[in-house]
Amino acid sequence: MADPSTSPPLTRASVIEAHKLIKTYIHHTPVLTNASLTELASRPREAASLVGTPWEGRRPARPGKLNLWFKCENFQRVGAFKVRGAFHAIERLKRETGWLTGGGAQMGVVTHSSGNHAQALSLAARSNGIPAYIVMPTISAPSKIAATKGYGASVIFSGSTSVEREAVAAKVIEETGARLVPPYDHPDIVLGQGTVGLELQDDVEALMAGEAADRATGSSSPPTKKKGLDAILAPCGGGGLLSGVALSCEGTEIRVFGTEPSFQGADDAKRGYESGTRVESVSTLTIADGLRTPVGTVPWGIIYERKLVSGFYSVTETEIKDALRLVLERFKIVIEPSAAVPLAVALYNEEFRGMVEREGGGEGWDVGIVFSGGNVSLDALGKLFAGES
Repeated sequence: MADPSTSPPLTRASVIEAHKLIKTYIHHTPVLTNASLTELASRPREAASLVGTPWEGRRPARPGKLNLWFKCENFQRVGAFKVRGAFHAIERLKRETGWLTGGGAQMGVVTHSSGNHAQALSLAARSNGIPAYIVMPTISAPSKIAATKGYGASVIFSGSTSVEREAVAAKVIEETGARLVPPYDHPDIVLGQGTVGLELQDDVEALMAGEAADRATGSSSPPTKKKGLDAILAPCGGGGLLSGVALSCEGTEIRVFGTEPSFQGADDAKRGYESGTRVESVSTLTIADGLRTPVGTVPWGIIYERKLVSGFYSVTETEIKDALRLVLERFKIVIEPSAAVPLAVALYNEEFRGMVEREGGGEGWDVGIVFSGGNVSLDALGKLFAGES
């Protein structure tokens, strides 16, 4: 990565500049709506469905009209938002004094990842004619190894622990001079990921304006332009996406909330946010495998220390699966389990839904839902729902 001290300040203005740098490399993914999911989110849950939950015995929340706007990064290049941060990291490296003239592009970049970041950095490097070295655990899914190699990267295998992966990456750096590009814990990565939030805000405003104009057709009164989103729900693993989205909303009235699985302590960011101390390690086998990582120090500074994230909500494995099934069956698009977590919060978390009821005054909210990616194999989906009727 470029030296963090040379990175732009972590502000909304810097996210806008990051978007200018990478927009020719990425897809401007669509913002979609779904009447069925919006209706389900707006309807109070049955009291029986709260039995066995922390809200058993409570009156189900009545959030009013909960309009859901889905930012579909499952349609992004490599199938996930990660390309935004990877391309921004490369663009910033190219602008670092002495990197190009000193042969940095020939020495390449390196990272350790078995997921979307591996493929994202491989694509960003190939697009710029730069070698990429990706350290992947030997237990990585064959499809992910093949995809990473397909983007032109050199794959080096390691053990599965972070210590083993980092040791192999350090050896690659020593042998090649390649520059390390971490998956989330760097300002340039955060700023790149934040471009998701910019596009979501702008597109929802445009869609709302179009709807208002359609309603006003034939009326003597000018169309009323709605204010845009009230809130954005984004998944949180290492925190790069969430903190970037939070930066993109800085200075607006849009509130940003993190969403996590609760299984085996995967809600580390929520626990850290509520206790005031960042949780530094996580060991969980949640089905939302992209969210098994503890929050990094750079994202934490934005999320907690600057309080640009308004809070966190978590959901169970069953709720994640139920939300994923609804997307597959009613939206007819494919997302990975991690991407279903924000929708699960909107549908099933009574704390979030109760807050919307209180603060929306019965009128509801317009909520952006970030579908972070769609990299899940058919075999994995089959196993996830095996045995269910």
